[in-house]
Amino acid sequence: MPNPKRKHTPHRRDCRRSANSKIEAENSSKCSNCGAPKMPHKVCPECGFYNGKLVVPKKVKKTTTQNNEETK
Repeated sequence: MPNPKRKHTPHRRDCRRSANSKIEAENSSKCSNCGAPKMPHKVCPECGFYNGKLVVPKKVKKTTTQNNEETK
């Protein structure tokens, strides 16, 4: 089995290693309801719609003024 005559430089070694570790962007699609980017085949995190139907209703945060009006 042949052996290398000279040592490879760290730059050459690191370039070879980094070629396999490139980050790929995840696939994304648009929500048909609000147009926000979302993962395919998943519920939209912005509006809660999937396939044109409301699946997860959005929670509305109550402010302090709304809490005071409800107690009166």
